[in-house]
Amino acid sequence: MKNSYNNFIESIGNTPLVKLKAASEITGCNIYGKAEYLNPGGSVKDRAALALIKDAEEKKLINKGGIIVEGTAGNTGIGLCLIGNSKEYKTVIVMNDNQTQEKKDTLKNIGADLRLVPPKPYKDDDNYVKVACRLAEELKKTNNNGVIWANQFDNIANAKGHYETTGPEIWDQTDGKVDGFVCSSGTGGTIGGISRCLKEKNKNIKIYLSDPTGSALYNYIQNGELNSEGGSITEGIGSSRITANFGEAKIDGAFSISDHESLPILYDLIKNEGLSLGTSCGVNIAGAIRLGKELGPGKTIVTILCDKSDKYNSKLFNKEFLQEKGLPYPNWL
Repeated sequence: MKNSYNNFIESIGNTPLVKLKAASEITGCNIYGKAEYLNPGGSVKDRAALALIKDAEEKKLINKGGIIVEGTAGNTGIGLCLIGNSKEYKTVIVMNDNQTQEKKDTLKNIGADLRLVPPKPYKDDDNYVKVACRLAEELKKTNNNGVIWANQFDNIANAKGHYETTGPEIWDQTDGKVDGFVCSSGTGGTIGGISRCLKEKNKNIKIYLSDPTGSALYNYIQNGELNSEGGSITEGIGSSRITANFGEAKIDGAFSISDHESLPILYDLIKNEGLSLGTSCGVNIAGAIRLGKELGPGKTIVTILCDKSDKYNSKLFNKEFLQEKGLPYPNWL
């Protein structure tokens, strides 16, 4: 049978490239988004989740009845839970309580044991990532089937998954004619793995980070210092530290993208191209447009369309919320 899969896991990856009409017209380039929202769990994080679980299985750290513990902004947790369900693993997710209600509801609805914590900086012992690490150690005392802390930020199996799958897919889909790649970073896995793969194929491919305001990574790439300014309503991307996965990345430069720049792109895509995408996609496409303007017409640039807008409805389409923050909102609200 054509285009059929034996199970849920086989359907992860091999997502298409979608040409972004307005972005391409503005720049004179061919700008494509890799449609990662078509993964079965609804986001690019299905790839990281699968890579992290495969790594644990290869190391014989987990068996049926075992537990996966992770600190996440949502999408990795969804991927871990769904893949875990298909393998008879339980999933415990630690998440900041300021993430959208949509992601909290999704995690509960698919069977995750969701633990919400107040947002704390990474240096704080009660940061959600550190809480997840401690929780995994506690659960090991009472489970004989293996308890793993997925550790998506510093377990480089994450970047390896993108190096082995997403990067080669982009190369093949563009017939090796990609001139630039742009994306944001949360864990660093996506840009870490893809950039290494593409640079090995052709060292002249330009790799740029697209970073939301409030993140320190832009200043780190441009100036070597972890300083940040401003803020963003975007969830799941940006960082105040250099993760092990981000350390894998081969990056030529960076763009700092504000909500005022990224949100109108998302609303225009809905209205004119039929694409309803999540907040990080706006940051990624804004970066792709900037890189297109730098490289000049005729170039082929790829970015990542991480997920869809349905996880962010309470922010993206909340006129009162957006007005309070002085942010643009769609004219149909």
